[in-house]
Amino acid sequence: MVANKFSILYNRIIKQHNEILIKGGIQLNVVNILLIILMFSLLIFVHELGHFVLAKINKVDVEQFSFGFGSRLCGIKHNGTDYNIKILPFGGSVQMSEDINNENSLPRKKPIQRLLIVAAGPLMSYLFGIFLFSIISFNFGFSKTSINSVQENMPAYSAGLKSGDKIVSVNNKKVFTTDDIIMNISANKSSQINIGYVRNDKKYSTIVTPVLKDKQYLIGIAFNTNRNPSVLTSIKHSFNKSISSIVETYHTLGRLLTGKGNVKTDIGGPVTIVRVSNEVVKSGIWNLIYFTGFITIQLAIMNLLPFPALDGGWILMILFELISRKKLPEKAVELINTIGFMILMAFMVFVMIKDILFPIKL
Repeated sequence: MVANKFSILYNRIIKQHNEILIKGGIQLNVVNILLIILMFSLLIFVHELGHFVLAKINKVDVEQFSFGFGSRLCGIKHNGTDYNIKILPFGGSVQMSEDINNENSLPRKKPIQRLLIVAAGPLMSYLFGIFLFSIISFNFGFSKTSINSVQENMPAYSAGLKSGDKIVSVNNKKVFTTDDIIMNISANKSSQINIGYVRNDKKYSTIVTPVLKDKQYLIGIAFNTNRNPSVLTSIKHSFNKSISSIVETYHTLGRLLTGKGNVKTDIGGPVTIVRVSNEVVKSGIWNLIYFTGFITIQLAIMNLLPFPALDGGWILMILFELISRKKLPEKAVELINTIGFMILMAFMVFVMIKDILFPIKL
């Protein structure tokens, strides 16, 4: 996960409350733990539901659709599928027929059908994230990229920005949400940034140097708020928010892969997620819904990475099959996924150790 986004998100949800104005106190640690488990269970279940629905649409024999892991507690069987609840209420799973002799098994389906089934998991996670964001936006409104007020003696004031200006770019990168603006300002820290804005239908630009105040890099502006958006406007805003999250995540991954990023500050694993989740739970149920939307979109992004054992890895192999018209040998696929899984587990351990030794500052 992208760690700098966790830190910034924490500040927006817990400290600033720019978009969610409800505060509440869930103080019992055991309740916090249960809510965090429920959140992650729901995210995994929704992801698996995507695979399940497309499998059924493509007439794949689904042997088992489970909520949770471990031993089977209860369930019902319908049309050859065992719908059940398992003893550990964490996530879920879909078990499809792998019998090569069964014409309705997954391996016997056409590549395009298998591609749709695999891609449905991340797609469902993505749509669920937009749905959750839309609930928040519709109920509480959202910040717009137009400026409501400019604080005197702050960088934006000195740079000539005024109330009514609409920010359209930061360092020549288009921005669609206030998240884009805040992320870019925070990422540049105290370096000069080029702010593009529209005033009276004309485009302008100015140079602003953020200042550190209350552990945040600020330029001294407050945004206008759409307090009563329509359903369609809420969905559009949520879609833009999700695109911003995707762009920022892949940009950070690109920086890490090219050696321009910082592993200590740019990556956060399970420990960081649990820490932030715990603080979010304390701040109220609406904040938890907002954070759940953020996490589920991150889940979709990470699952689409073209790496073995992830959905993106399966998609890559199916695309190879579609292009070459040759199916990879089963042993090769098994070996690739085994190695990929081992690398992922090793990376997870590395990130957990990093989270403990170099915790992200919230």
